[in-house]
Amino acid sequence: MPRAAGAFLLLPSIPYSYTILDQDLSAALQEFGNNLNIKVNISAEVKGRIRGRLPDLPPLEFLNHLTTIYNLQWYYDGLVLYVSAAKEAQSRLLALSPISFDALKAALDALNISDERYIVRPTPGDDIVLVSGPPRFIALVEQTLNGLVAQAQPRAVETPQREPVLMLFRGSSTVVVRDGRPEGSHSSDVPHQDSVIREPGRGQR
Repeated sequence: MPRAAGAFLLLPSIPYSYTILDQDLSAALQEFGNNLNIKVNISAEVKGRIRGRLPDLPPLEFLNHLTTIYNLQWYYDGLVLYVSAAKEAQSRLLALSPISFDALKAALDALNISDERYIVRPTPGDDIVLVSGPPRFIALVEQTLNGLVAQAQPRAVETPQREPVLMLFRGSSTVVVRDGRPEGSHSSDVPHQDSVIREPGRGQR
């Protein structure tokens, strides 16, 4: 099980024999994925033609051979093999607060996003992280950071509103009115002056 970029890219160890006389580079990469049952996403910036026979190499070495010759980058996210031109590589500075770099790095490792070929490096103050790599790698790092930040935000707890209650005192009789409807009357030996008391609903105290 070779450890590739990000997630594990399961490729056989036997040589990949592929005879090419004259073929578009994108088509050859797509055929590579078809032959190995891997979904491949190829950037429109991947251009060139392959002429002549390529060496018989194990699939992972074959892929690396093409990316070296044609100045490409590849990244596997566990579902799709993304191939892009090296000129499409990006560098981003991302604010970490309130997340620590260690928390981000641990999440990237746990999700098999981390890739030793591409950079995820904190600044000296650990409040900003530099990320460099192909577009798909950058996107996954940003999505992971955004998810961690959203999870760390304090959540406002909604307090359910309690129905307002009116208590009507008429002489020795008390009538409770809840939500505009009388619930019943109660008698007391202690007489009251006619009055109305409103009990505040929840959130109105």
